[in-house]
Amino acid sequence: MRAVGSGMESGLGGSGAIIALREMARQGALAGFIAIASDWLSDVKEGLCISAFWHNREQCCWDSNQTTFQARHTCPLWRNWADFVIGQPEGPGSYILNYVMYVGVAVMFSGLAVMLVRSFAPYACSSGMPEIKTILGGFVIREYLGAWTLLVKAVTLVLAVSSGLSLGKEGPLVHVACCCGHVFASLFPKFRNNDAQQRQLLSAAVAAGVSVAFGAPMGGVLFSLEEVSSYFPPRTLWRAFYVALVAAFILRAINPFGDARLVLFYVSERGTWRLPELAAFVALGAFGGIWGVIFTRANIAWCRCRKNTRLGHYPVTEVVIVTLITAAVSYPNPFMRGGSAQLVSELFTDCGPLRASPLCDYLPVDNNSTNVTTTIMPAMLSSHVTPGNGISGMSAASTFTTVMAKTIPPTVPPTNEHRAGPGVYSAIGQLALALVFKMATTIITFGIKVPTGLFMPSMAVGAVAGRLLGIWVEQLSVSHPRMLPFSKWCAPGADCIAPGLYAIVGAAACLGGVTRMTVSLVVIMFELTGGLEYIVPLMAAIMTSKWVADAFGREGIYDAHIRLNSYPFLSNKDPPPLPCLAGDMMQQTPGRSNSSSLVTLVQEGLTLQDVQDIVSNSRHNGFPIVVAPESALIVGFVLKRHLNLAIENARHHQEGVGPHTTLSFSLHPPWAAGATANGNAENGAANVLKLQSIVDFSPVTVTDETSMDIVVEVFCKLGIRHTLVTHNGQLLGIITKKDILRYLAHSSCHEPPSDIFS
Repeated sequence: MRAVGSGMESGLGGSGAIIALREMARQGALAGFIAIASDWLSDVKEGLCISAFWHNREQCCWDSNQTTFQARHTCPLWRNWADFVIGQPEGPGSYILNYVMYVGVAVMFSGLAVMLVRSFAPYACSSGMPEIKTILGGFVIREYLGAWTLLVKAVTLVLAVSSGLSLGKEGPLVHVACCCGHVFASLFPKFRNNDAQQRQLLSAAVAAGVSVAFGAPMGGVLFSLEEVSSYFPPRTLWRAFYVALVAAFILRAINPFGDARLVLFYVSERGTWRLPELAAFVALGAFGGIWGVIFTRANIAWCRCRKNTRLGHYPVTEVVIVTLITAAVSYPNPFMRGGSAQLVSELFTDCGPLRASPLCDYLPVDNNSTNVTTTIMPAMLSSHVTPGNGISGMSAASTFTTVMAKTIPPTVPPTNEHRAGPGVYSAIGQLALALVFKMATTIITFGIKVPTGLFMPSMAVGAVAGRLLGIWVEQLSVSHPRMLPFSKWCAPGADCIAPGLYAIVGAAACLGGVTRMTVSLVVIMFELTGGLEYIVPLMAAIMTSKWVADAFGREGIYDAHIRLNSYPFLSNKDPPPLPCLAGDMMQQTPGRSNSSSLVTLVQEGLTLQDVQDIVSNSRHNGFPIVVAPESALIVGFVLKRHLNLAIENARHHQEGVGPHTTLSFSLHPPWAAGATANGNAENGAANVLKLQSIVDFSPVTVTDETSMDIVVEVFCKLGIRHTLVTHNGQLLGIITKKDILRYLAHSSCHEPPSDIFS
C-alpha cells in the first residue's frame, strides 16, 4: 500500500491532481456541450421539433406518444422545412425546398465558422494533432494552446460538424483538451515555469481528449502513449489514467448520447465470426492500407497546392465551395445526409426486428418451402402422434425435424430468410456512391480553415467498404450454401454472416491505414462498440492495414502534415541510424572552422550596444555564455527572445540604461566582490544591468565523442531544442534540432523545405 500510495502521489501531486480535476471537469463539460449542440444543429438543416425546438430529432421522437411500431421511422412531432413554410411535407416542391434549406443552412454554418477562425483565432483551424505532436516534441508554438483559441475552437467545432462537412470532432477535441490543460497549468508556477511538467500534463490531456471523443478512456491513454507523446514515463501514465477516468465520468454524467452508455456505437446484437472469415478481414485490412496511402498522398498534394497557389489566399471562399459541393451531393443520398457519425452508426448495427433501414429489406421465407412445410407437416405429425399419446412441445419439434429430414425431397430448396430484397440492392448502389463521394470530399476537406477531424470520416469510408463486403459474403452464402467454406459452418437458413461486423473491421482498417495506429486503435474500437469478442478480427485487419501502408511509405497523415508545415519534429519511432559523432554535426565556435560559426557572449564586460549588434546580426535563436573571449568555459545559455524582452523592459522601467550600460550574466560578478571589499558596492553596480534571471545555468551538454544516436534519443525524450558540445569542459559548438533534421533530410535523399531551417 505504501508503494502504491507513493506512486500515486508522485504521479499526480497536490497541484497536479487539482489541475487534472479542474481541467477534465471542464473538458468533459465542453465535450458534452459540443456533442449535444452539434447533434441539434445537424438536425436543424432538415427541420425542427414543434413541441420543443431545442430538441434534436431523436429527442423529439422520444417525447412523442403518437409514434407506432409500424411507422417507427416517422415522427409526428418532427416537421421538415417544407411543412413549416408551405404546409406540405411531401411532394416535388417540398423536396426542392428541403434541398435548398439543407444546403443553405450548411453553408451558413461553415461560413460562420471560417470567419470566426480567420478573425479571432487562426490556430483554431484544422485538426491540431500535428501541432500537438510537435509541441510535445519540444517545439513552442505561441498562443496555440491559449484561452482564446480554446473558446473559438469549441464554438467553431460545433458549427463545422453541424454543416455536414466530411470531418469529425475527435481530433479537434484533443486540441481542446490540451488547451484546457495548458490554461489551467499556467495558473501554477510548478507547471508554468517548467516545460517538462507542461509536456507531461499535455500528454495526459491528449488521453482525456480521446476519452471524451470516443468514450474510450483506456484507448485514450494508449493513444497518447503510442501516437502523440515523445516521452511517456510512469508519472505521465498515472496522470493520463487519472484525467481519462475523470473526463469519462463527467461525460457519462452529462449523457450526451441519451442512451445511458459511455460508448458511441454500442453493438447490442453481436454476431459470431468464424475462422474462414479472417480472409475477408485481411482483405479489408489491405483495402484500409491502400486507402491510407491514397488519402495521405492526395491530401498532402491538395494542401501543398493550397499553400503554394492563390487558393490559400481565399479560405472563406474555399470552405463555402467545399460545403456547397458536400451538401449538394449528400442530401439526395440518405446514407450521407446525416453526417459521418450517423452513417457509421447505421452501418455498425446489424438487422433486427426494430430496424427500418433499407439495409434490412430481406425477402420473406421462400414460398415453395413454406407450401411444403404447411402441407406436409400435419400429415407427418399425424402419422407419428396417435390419439391418447400426446407429446410435449419439445418432443414435437424434435419429431418434426426428424420427419422433415426423412420426408422432404432433396429437390425442395431450403428455407432462407436472408436473401436480399429490392431495398438492399438499392442501398448497395447508394453506399457505393457514398463511398466514392466520401473519399473525394474527405481528401479536399481535411486541412481547410475550420476545425477538421479525421477519425470519423476515415471510419465512415471503411465502414461503407466493410458493409458492402459483408453483404456480398452474406448473399454468397445464401446463394451457394453447399460451397466451401459455407457448407462446413453455415447451416441453410441460419444467420451465419454479420455484415455489421465487417463494417466495424473495415472502419478500424481504414483509420489504421491513415494514422498507422495499432494497439491503441484496437482498444478504442472495442471500447467504442462494446464488442470485446471482435478483438482478433480487429487485430488482423489493423496489422494488415499497417503492413500494406508501410510498404508504400512509413509516414502517417499527421507526420506528413508535420513535414508539410516544416515543423521541427523528431520522431521517436524507428529513428534512422546516424553513423557520426556529435563533433561532426555541431555548429562550431569562432576560430575552429571556416564554416558558419556559433556566436557566444561573455559573462562580463559587454555593453548594451555590443549585445544589440550581436543579436541583430545573428540568425541564431540563442547564445552560449562563456567566462571570457579567450576562455571557452561554459557559464550558461540565454535565448534571443528572452534577451530582447529583458533589454526592452529595462529601458522602460529602469533609469540610466543606455548604449554604454554594461551587462552582467554571472551569478557572482567579480565587481561585486571587489566593490564589497572596498566598501562601495553601489558605485560598482551603478551602471550594470544584471540579467542573471534569464540565463539557463544548467544547459544540456554532450561531449564531442558522443554518438549521434544517443544525442537524438536525448532530444526526443527531453524535448530540448539544442544541446551544447564540449571537450574537456571547453565549449566546442552547439547542435540544434534543425541541424539533425537537415542531416536526416539530406541523408534520405529528400530536399528539406527551406523554411524549416530559416
